[in-house]
Amino acid sequence: MAYIYRIYNQQGVYFITCTITQWVDVFTRKDYADIIVGSLKYCRAEKGLEIFAWVIMSNHIHLIISCKDGYQLSDILRDFKKYTASQVVNAIEQTPRESRKNWLLWLLKKDGAITFWQNDNHAEEITSESFFKTKLDYIHNNPVRAGMVYKEEEYPYSSARAYYGGDALIELNYFR
Repeated sequence: MAYIYRIYNQQGVYFITCTITQWVDVFTRKDYADIIVGSLKYCRAEKGLEIFAWVIMSNHIHLIISCKDGYQLSDILRDFKKYTASQVVNAIEQTPRESRKNWLLWLLKKDGAITFWQNDNHAEEITSESFFKTKLDYIHNNPVRAGMVYKEEEYPYSSARAYYGGDALIELNYFR
């Protein structure tokens, strides 16, 4: 069934879910989540990525993204996942206060190869405003449903703050 969740239209707007191998809770440390934020900012500024919504949860991220003409969304995602995998694993290796270091590295790095992200992106093309709104609400309510915050705009690693007029960690594009 994975063929259903592929990026066929490289310029389309997609709801994407990237999940850590074995659903390991990696993004419980600010340092690791900040790597994702930094990489999304870089991809937006330098690789043509358009970001409409996002959230970083403990073991996965959700995005609503597209890309500018002349770019390939699949290529941007591939590069993003490869870069963030190596950077987060490196940060785990270098963080002396990481109490789960040996366990995390055992799960995420086998025979020198990093297996950080699951292969699939669970890409769903957004073709209507109502579908966009459904996925936007899903993304922004994810931390509320997980019991991490009471209000979606309170969660720092989400685009919800920007939609409520607050400070945003990542500049957004707006759905057309």
